[in-house]
Amino acid sequence: MDKLAWYREIIRQLIFDYASHKPANGQIDTEAVIDSERDHYEVLHIGWDGVRRVHGSVVHIDIINDKVWIQYDGTSVPVAEALLEAGILREDIVLGFHPAELRQYTDFAVS
Repeated sequence: MDKLAWYREIIRQLIFDYASHKPANGQIDTEAVIDSERDHYEVLHIGWDGVRRVHGSVVHIDIINDKVWIQYDGTSVPVAEALLEAGILREDIVLGFHPAELRQYTDFAVS
Protein backbone atom coordinates (compact mmCIF):
# COMPACT_ATOMS: atom_id res chain seq x y z
CA MET A 1 0.00 0.00 0.00
CA ASP A 2 1.42 3.40 -0.92
CA LYS A 3 1.88 6.10 1.70
CA LEU A 4 -1.12 8.21 0.67
CA ALA A 5 -3.50 5.23 0.68
CA TRP A 6 -2.14 4.24 4.09
CA TYR A 7 -2.66 7.78 5.43
CA ARG A 8 -6.24 7.79 4.10
CA GLU A 9 -6.98 4.54 5.92
CA ILE A 10 -5.48 5.82 9.19
CA ILE A 11 -7.51 9.04 8.97
CA ARG A 12 -10.68 7.16 8.07
CA GLN A 13 -10.31 4.89 11.12
CA LEU A 14 -9.55 7.87 13.35
CA ILE A 15 -12.63 9.74 12.12
CA PHE A 16 -14.86 6.73 12.79
CA ASP A 17 -13.32 6.39 16.25
CA TYR A 18 -13.98 10.05 17.14
CA ALA A 19 -17.50 9.80 15.68
CA SER A 20 -18.26 6.83 17.93
CA HIS A 21 -18.12 9.06 21.03
CA LYS A 22 -21.49 10.62 21.81
CA PRO A 23 -21.53 13.83 23.88
CA ALA A 24 -22.81 13.36 27.43
CA ASN A 25 -24.99 16.49 27.37
CA GLY A 26 -28.09 17.05 25.28
CA GLN A 27 -29.46 15.07 22.40
CA ILE A 28 -26.48 15.38 20.12
CA ASP A 29 -25.51 12.95 17.39
CA THR A 30 -22.08 12.57 15.85
CA GLU A 31 -21.61 12.27 12.14
CA ALA A 32 -18.55 11.09 10.24
CA VAL A 33 -18.03 12.86 6.91
CA ILE A 34 -15.54 11.09 4.68
CA ASP A 35 -14.81 12.23 1.15
CA SER A 36 -11.82 10.12 0.06
CA GLU A 37 -12.03 11.45 -3.50
CA ARG A 38 -11.37 15.03 -2.33
CA ASP A 39 -9.42 13.99 0.81
CA HIS A 40 -11.78 15.72 3.23
CA TYR A 41 -12.55 14.11 6.61
CA GLU A 42 -14.66 15.53 9.40
CA VAL A 43 -16.61 14.70 12.56
CA LEU A 44 -19.68 16.83 13.25
CA HIS A 45 -21.90 17.26 16.30
CA ILE A 46 -25.55 17.84 15.39
CA GLY A 47 -28.53 18.17 17.71
CA TRP A 48 -29.82 20.07 20.71
CA ASP A 49 -28.47 20.82 24.16
CA GLY A 50 -31.60 22.05 25.92
CA VAL A 51 -32.80 25.02 23.86
CA ARG A 52 -29.40 25.55 22.23
CA ARG A 53 -28.83 24.21 18.71
CA VAL A 54 -25.57 22.34 18.26
CA HIS A 55 -24.07 22.02 14.82
CA GLY A 56 -20.37 22.12 14.29
CA SER A 57 -17.11 20.46 13.53
CA VAL A 58 -15.25 18.53 16.20
CA VAL A 59 -12.43 17.29 13.94
CA HIS A 60 -11.55 18.45 10.43
CA ILE A 61 -8.67 16.87 8.50
CA ASP A 62 -7.70 17.33 4.86
CA ILE A 63 -4.94 15.80 2.78
CA ILE A 64 -3.32 18.54 0.70
CA ASN A 65 -0.21 17.95 -1.43
CA ASP A 66 0.49 14.63 0.33
CA LYS A 67 0.42 16.26 3.78
CA VAL A 68 -2.17 15.68 6.48
CA TRP A 69 -3.65 19.06 7.42
CA ILE A 70 -5.44 19.30 10.76
CA GLN A 71 -7.82 22.16 10.02
CA TYR A 72 -9.69 21.98 13.33
CA ASP A 73 -9.21 20.00 16.53
CA GLY A 74 -11.95 20.33 19.14
CA THR A 75 -11.01 17.15 21.01
CA SER A 76 -9.62 16.64 24.50
CA VAL A 77 -6.81 14.44 23.16
CA PRO A 78 -4.88 16.17 20.35
CA VAL A 79 -5.57 14.74 16.90
CA ALA A 80 -1.90 15.23 15.97
CA GLU A 81 -0.85 12.85 18.74
CA ALA A 82 -3.35 10.23 17.57
CA LEU A 83 -2.03 10.55 14.00
CA LEU A 84 1.56 10.13 15.20
CA GLU A 85 0.65 7.07 17.28
CA ALA A 86 -1.06 5.56 14.22
CA GLY A 87 2.11 5.95 12.16
CA ILE A 88 1.79 9.20 10.23
CA LEU A 89 5.14 10.94 10.06
CA ARG A 90 5.56 14.20 12.00
CA GLU A 91 6.93 15.92 8.89
CA ASP A 92 3.72 15.03 7.03
CA ILE A 93 1.37 16.64 9.58
CA VAL A 94 0.47 20.34 9.28
CA LEU A 95 -1.32 22.14 12.09
CA GLY A 96 -3.52 24.16 9.75
CA PHE A 97 -5.35 25.82 12.63
CA HIS A 98 -2.18 27.80 13.40
CA PRO A 99 -1.35 30.86 11.29
CA ALA A 100 1.28 30.12 8.63
CA GLU A 101 3.86 32.36 10.28
CA LEU A 102 3.61 30.44 13.58
CA ARG A 103 3.82 26.90 12.18
CA GLN A 104 7.60 27.09 12.04
CA TYR A 105 7.63 27.06 15.85
CA THR A 106 5.77 23.74 16.09
CA ASP A 107 7.38 20.33 15.78
CA PHE A 108 5.26 19.67 12.69
CA ALA A 109 5.37 20.53 8.98
CA VAL A 110 4.93 24.15 7.92
CA SER A 111 2.88 23.35 4.79
